[in-house]
Amino acid sequence: MTPDQKAPVCVLGTGLIGGSLLRAAVGAGYDAWGYNRSEAGARADGFDVTGDLLGVLTRAADTDALIVVAVPMPAVDHILAEVATFAPRCSLTDVVSVKAPVAEAVRRHGLAARYVGGHPMAGTSESGWAATDPGLFRAAAWAVGVDEGTHPEPWLRVVRLALACGAVVTPVVADEHDRAVARISHLPHVLAEALAVAGAAGGDLALGLAAGSFRDGTRVAATAPDLVRAICEPNATALLDVLEETLTVLTAARDSLRDEATLVDLVEAGHDGRERYETTQRWEITDIRPGDHNWLEALREAGQRGGVITKLD
Repeated sequence: MTPDQKAPVCVLGTGLIGGSLLRAAVGAGYDAWGYNRSEAGARADGFDVTGDLLGVLTRAADTDALIVVAVPMPAVDHILAEVATFAPRCSLTDVVSVKAPVAEAVRRHGLAARYVGGHPMAGTSESGWAATDPGLFRAAAWAVGVDEGTHPEPWLRVVRLALACGAVVTPVVADEHDRAVARISHLPHVLAEALAVAGAAGGDLALGLAAGSFRDGTRVAATAPDLVRAICEPNATALLDVLEETLTVLTAARDSLRDEATLVDLVEAGHDGRERYETTQRWEITDIRPGDHNWLEALREAGQRGGVITKLD
């Protein structure tokens, strides 16, 4: 395969993220197929999806496909065991919301040499094939692992796929990824659930008066509870740390409101945080070549400073 050719793609799990990836890959000209226990919806829409995991993995092994693990974290170990048995030499990535636990499972199954972690930062509160959208990743950040031991060839395959799906690539190591998403993805799930509980406790009057701020603040609480747990609980250590920070901030705000009748510190700090989010700009990484000396560390540092990859030479 030459650098410009698209490696076949095998997606294991065609829910919202995996199914959207399959749709986007096919739209970008990839030979792509998938596995899902429930295949009817995808097949009805004309996509090559089957419930025959052995057949799917045998095809991946025969074609040297890039395998994408797109199942919730509780199912990852089983899927990796099958990959290790039937397609152990294939390049491997994933789209799971945590990276360190997946990487550890990959190592346990002897698949680390061809593995590159991945996580597209996109989604909705809906789930399943019916919610899939080939445009879901357009302009989204797609975290791609640059952990020690990552090899250039599978890394390039993963980056090429992410770019073809319309995303921009953020290089990151697993532990730093998990600490970051605890703050900007997993904590928002927890706070949305708590806000929804508070609103519901106000009864029909409160819910009848609820408007934009309540709707936006509780949007992800509409996600299926089992899926929220599968997203957040595997990242418990990092989530506990940031949850403790947040409880400290809320406790200080409560005390300030009770003792001084003001929320000034919280409101000003929160406004500043939002302003920083609004004004943060990505910049393009252009001078680091996969395989060069110290390329992984150089990409890690660039990602920490907001650098992204938008194209490959």
